[in-house]
Amino acid sequence: MPGWKALSDELDPDVRAFSERLRRLIDRSGLGVTAVAERTGHDRATWDACLDARRPVPRSVVAALAEVTGTDPGDLAAEWERAERGWSRSGRPDGGTADADVDVDDADGPGGADDRTMQIRRIAAPGPAPVASPPPAPPAARRRPLLLYAVGTLGALLVVTAALLLVDLGGADGTDDRAVTPPSPTTPTAAPSTSLPAGVKCAGSGCTGRDPEAMGCGGPLATTVARTRVGAVQVEVRHSATCAAAWARISGAAPGDAVTVSAGGATRRAEVVSAGADTDAYTPMLAVTAGTDATACATLADGTEHCTAN
Repeated sequence: MPGWKALSDELDPDVRAFSERLRRLIDRSGLGVTAVAERTGHDRATWDACLDARRPVPRSVVAALAEVTGTDPGDLAAEWERAERGWSRSGRPDGGTADADVDVDDADGPGGADDRTMQIRRIAAPGPAPVASPPPAPPAARRRPLLLYAVGTLGALLVVTAALLLVDLGGADGTDDRAVTPPSPTTPTAAPSTSLPAGVKCAGSGCTGRDPEAMGCGGPLATTVARTRVGAVQVEVRHSATCAAAWARISGAAPGDAVTVSAGGATRRAEVVSAGADTDAYTPMLAVTAGTDATACATLADGTEHCTAN
């Protein structure tokens, strides 16, 4: 790979293979590391450290690269998991442990002297309250529907009989000998079924309060429809047309920084806290008709607040 720094001979084989795979993806995309960093919302220092295998790769970095290069996110995630196990076997450079959602330190500079260790904590939406079963109806209440059904049937028979009599009378005086057909009851129309792509587990209101990655709404099915920056912190509105839902993502954050997504009077929130290994967080989803219906706001630990424009 011309132009790339040689990888250490002491690397775990799975870590080396994954680092080389990331380098090949960037080479084939024709974008270069700087362009990839700008499009994924992760700084150049983080990308350099990950591509040189000086630290593990955050899962959010992997998902963002898959989106930018059009790579199958499932295949890339499987290779990432093998690399994570390789880091665990060889001992992670920051002394941490692998996590399904948070992975590595984010350095302020190539030297790593001002590294911050962070963790994503997602706020789970409350589950639906149990619905009490109605008490059994008394015998008189159970008999009432049967009585109404009998009355309705008798009424229908009377209508048919009257129609037949009118047909006979019409034929006798020559006014009309066409058969009269009683009106048929209206049949309710069934709601159309919705077919979702493989791996997508919700759509519309069914996605509200759910994790976009777990529901299959992220990766290539999601786009950034609005973004803003507060210093080094970036906040975005992410939208999936397939899932008809939106959520907010914050990148380059610090402990205590939080992000919210709001639409139609509803709000979902996520916060970055210490004792983890990532600087990203994303909220649960809200159902929206269009991504522009949602607003993302970052509230930093020092009280600074900044929102995307609709």
